[in-house]
Amino acid sequence: MKTNKVILAMCCALFSMTAFAKAPAKPAAKASNVIRVKAPVRPAGQSDVLQLTAAPLPVVRVAFVGLGMRGPGAVERMTHIEGVEIVALCDVLEKNVKKVNERLVAKGLPAAQEFYGDTEVWKQVTKLPNVDLVYIATDWAHHAPVALQAMKDGKHAAIEVPSALNMEDIWSLINTSEKTRKHCIPLENCVYDFFELTTLNMVQQGLLGEVIHGEGAYIHGLQPYWNQYWDNWRMKYNEAHRGDLYPTHGLGPVCMAMNIHRGDKLNYLVSVDTRAIGNPKFIKEKGDGHDAKDFRNGDHTSTLIGTEKGRSILIEHDVTSPRPYNRMYQLTGTKGFVNKYPVEGIALDGGDIDPEVAGNHENLTAHRFLPAEVQKALLKKYTHPIAKDIEEKAKTVGGHGGMDFIMDYRLIYCLQRGLPLDMDVYDLAEWCAVIPLSELSLDNNSAPVEIPDFTRGGWDKLDGLKFAQ
Repeated sequence: MKTNKVILAMCCALFSMTAFAKAPAKPAAKASNVIRVKAPVRPAGQSDVLQLTAAPLPVVRVAFVGLGMRGPGAVERMTHIEGVEIVALCDVLEKNVKKVNERLVAKGLPAAQEFYGDTEVWKQVTKLPNVDLVYIATDWAHHAPVALQAMKDGKHAAIEVPSALNMEDIWSLINTSEKTRKHCIPLENCVYDFFELTTLNMVQQGLLGEVIHGEGAYIHGLQPYWNQYWDNWRMKYNEAHRGDLYPTHGLGPVCMAMNIHRGDKLNYLVSVDTRAIGNPKFIKEKGDGHDAKDFRNGDHTSTLIGTEKGRSILIEHDVTSPRPYNRMYQLTGTKGFVNKYPVEGIALDGGDIDPEVAGNHENLTAHRFLPAEVQKALLKKYTHPIAKDIEEKAKTVGGHGGMDFIMDYRLIYCLQRGLPLDMDVYDLAEWCAVIPLSELSLDNNSAPVEIPDFTRGGWDKLDGLKFAQ
């Protein structure tokens, strides 16, 4: 009976999506079975932070909170960017702070001020007068609290992903950024991967026509890493919650290619998951006496999203199955197709390819991937402008092949020049909202769930995504 209800819910969602393409009159909002998630009224005196700018910071003074798995790499990358001062290091564990500070000194840089000892010590950091940016790489539960206080204390906030876990924190981050006029950016590195950046440029140059469907995923067995998370925080969250708990890597690049809140918006989602098998088995085999019989997060979660302009997005999450790593990035356009993971490829009709790129190849068709040499030439031709000058350095410094460095470089570049950041608090909200909203869908037999307009009416004020130069 439950299976029939799930199938019926998915069919209703797909029917709504088809109707959507024919008449952009918000069919999801008309369906009687949609769970409403209203946007709170914007507080008096606030305005949106679309294309927010702040006073230029020729030297950006950075404090790092969280030096476990992601923080040390971020500190290292920042040492390769001119005009950055690392002024404070903070972590629960003293050894983590000391180790990173030793690396700074070994590089000939001044030692940073140290903060450690408990889970509240970060509150001293956000109050420091000599900090412009708080870079947050803590456990998930502390992402939003640290960022909220940082903005209230007059700092910009950059938050590892997922940057917020529930709707209350999401709206608090939006309201605080709007009230304080401080940047609040998700540290989503995957939008800066070279393939994603280059194919984004291809989309913006019209090579794929109109993008009508996208797919993204985080499929990565974490068995080798579960024991590395401080206080077992990530497994605990998976045990307590259903849904796509890590959606931003897959969703972020697709949303950018679709101009979400820059001419289109996410309207609703519906999620389906499997039983929880792999992670409870891992816990049982660990032998700590915890049987995890009430483990909530299914092994595999699929979430289907419909947009205002009749586009569709499929996002998947699986951190336990014995599968090859797959951070799916896929775009289907009216003139072409791009795909990354498990196989990287581009499909275009020959008539849409510059003859200098196509070379001597004849009869190129979108029904199969381009030959390797044509794809290589195409990717070179459409290298994104923001990657051209720093690609070599990014690959040398590293961080997931260089995309982490481009992410940090762009953050500092824009702050130094007083430019709008590449991502904003509304991106953060849209991508992170999949976490609580997918859980809401699953707990209601995969019912469609409304996705609020986090811009509160500003989703079509901007004419497409543009990275400031």
